[in-house]
Amino acid sequence: MERFFATCPRGLENQLADELTASGATITEAVAGGVGFSGEWEICYRANLWSRLATRILWRVAHGPYRREEDIYRLAHDVPWHSLFTVRRTLRVYMTAIRCPLKSLDFITLRIKDAVCDRFRAETGERPSVDTVDPNVRIHAFLSDREATVYLDTSGEPLYKRGFKYASVEAPLKENLAAGILRLAGWQPGVPLLDPMCGSGTFLLEAAMMAHHIAPGLERKFGFFRLANFDAALWQKLLSEAESRRLPAEPQPIFGSDISPDQVERARQNLAAAGMHECVQLECADLLLRNPPASEGVLVANPPYGVRLEEAERLAAFYPKLGDALKQRFAGWRCYFISADPQMPKLIGLKASKRTPLFNGALECRLLEYKMVSGQMRDRH
Repeated sequence: MERFFATCPRGLENQLADELTASGATITEAVAGGVGFSGEWEICYRANLWSRLATRILWRVAHGPYRREEDIYRLAHDVPWHSLFTVRRTLRVYMTAIRCPLKSLDFITLRIKDAVCDRFRAETGERPSVDTVDPNVRIHAFLSDREATVYLDTSGEPLYKRGFKYASVEAPLKENLAAGILRLAGWQPGVPLLDPMCGSGTFLLEAAMMAHHIAPGLERKFGFFRLANFDAALWQKLLSEAESRRLPAEPQPIFGSDISPDQVERARQNLAAAGMHECVQLECADLLLRNPPASEGVLVANPPYGVRLEEAERLAAFYPKLGDALKQRFAGWRCYFISADPQMPKLIGLKASKRTPLFNGALECRLLEYKMVSGQMRDRH
């Protein structure tokens, strides 16, 4: 039984724990930013292949107390690195710390790198090379105030990079956060879904993949391919199982629109790259004017938020109109907005039935739920 840690956007830890449990993992600890779990290597492979919420799956290779830098060096030096990957692999060490009493995290990162290379040289007579841009092997260290943990990254590129050839766009919302929001919204395949500010189509693509039982890691490579214990036969078995579960692409009650024709076209390109262009209905439309595509369903959106003064003023005028549009046209719908703008819940004129804290990267947000019931919420909040 191995120990692993799955990282995720903050606010999705409970959903990630449920997802990992469903895959057969034994949950050991849920903390801010991730979930510790144990299981055999099949569980690790399966989590990388199927998790829609995790950012990385890390394999714990060392853990112990420390008081100074040399304690961490010895902890890392004791790991038989030469049996985990070959000296021909390039590496990089990443560091995260909370309440660490030591002065320089950069120096600790350097000492861990030295420990790995020194152990390799002692065992093989050679040292691996460092690559800070695109390393073959990623080593992650986490320091609390008293304990150090060293991990090998089994994912490689972050898991929100699904492996499809998306149209080039700077997405404001990572795929795993979008999938988490769909889960928090309680959306299920077959229920009408609308993203009226679809941008590059992240919500739409995640929903289409869920509806067709497509493993999010089916088209990509992973860091565990480069580890010495990689079981190619087991991986091929899991891939075959995933392919057999995949449903043929067909139209779904998933709808997207945006006021910008360019954004609609980008969403269309991204869906086409994933083979999902026939599954989603796209149109260019203004949310304030459009009608719902069904009598009830789930609306999700990532509206813009003001950074400059003129943007804040424009949004301050937009939010009350948005509230009016929802009341007038979207009775019967459950509406969810993720926003980092503290003014939105004050100005939209609706009372949120739920506010869930989430982090979009380092940006603290709220997922606001509005249940649009006919005949109710007519008074401004």
